[in-house]
Amino acid sequence: MSAATRSATLPQPSAGRSPQGGRSRRAPDKLCAEAVEPAREAAREAAEPEPDTVGEWIEAVADEDRVVTHYFEARMPGYRGWRWAVTVARASRAKKVTVDESVLLPGKDALLGPEWVPWSERLRPGDLGPGDLLPTEAEDPRLEPGFLGEDVPPPNSPVADEEPLAPGAERVGIGAVAEEPGMGRKRVLSRIGLHEAADRWEESYGPQTPMAQSAPASCVSCGFLVPVAGSLRQAFGICANEFSPADGHVVSLAYGCGGHSEAAVMPRPPQPPPHVIDETLSDPFTLTDPPPEAAVDPEAAVDPEASGDGADPASGDAEA
Repeated sequence: MSAATRSATLPQPSAGRSPQGGRSRRAPDKLCAEAVEPAREAAREAAEPEPDTVGEWIEAVADEDRVVTHYFEARMPGYRGWRWAVTVARASRAKKVTVDESVLLPGKDALLGPEWVPWSERLRPGDLGPGDLLPTEAEDPRLEPGFLGEDVPPPNSPVADEEPLAPGAERVGIGAVAEEPGMGRKRVLSRIGLHEAADRWEESYGPQTPMAQSAPASCVSCGFLVPVAGSLRQAFGICANEFSPADGHVVSLAYGCGGHSEAAVMPRPPQPPPHVIDETLSDPFTLTDPPPEAAVDPEAAVDPEASGDGADPASGDAEA
């Protein structure tokens, strides 16, 4: 073989892809690269019942020796930027090209959905519905082992370290108190779980919320605040105001709303003004007609001023 023949048969740079994902330096097989129509027919068959969604031929990429993938434009609605990929191959020294597979693949600018996320990471607060079960991992950092007392012998056991206790009301009371901090549960809330819960509650009903910023006072001085037990009582409580947006929720002591018990005290009703008319006394009224007045003779009635100096006329004649 001459040098010119050897240089013609050497692989030349082409539009193929390398195994690392970049463009391959392998030249596509000539017979496989020319099998455009068989690849198109295979793509139309895979696109049934809409074979017309197979568009124009785009390129041919060499995957391996005598293995070439033909790409066609996909015209399916909702698959912008996707391409039909048909892989063809032939055996060594064979002239017949066969179709290996047909598949719809996304292109560089394809419209893709979000990446798949496991359900444990996809779950959000509020997604749990009636009848749903949410298992917790054995090594959940929010929980830590509790005290069950399974490895501790009973108080009256011969192998017990302490002296046996006489049964009575005192023992019953001690057992009830021991169950209060969670000594009867297999796992209890860890410090990490406690801090995560506190951060979550403070984010929903904390001092940085718009409601708390416009509140007249904080929950620490509200009469509707119900304290909680444990170390959380130093920073949280439960709202018991039915008109508050946080009713029945755990709220930060620095949270506040317009329903504060001392925010707006209802004023006392005003006293009525004094009476203008004294209605406590009554005026007497008779129910019968008044008696008739006595008749007076007008001639008999003499006006003293009409007689001049006011002297009696009879006395004047006597003097005359």
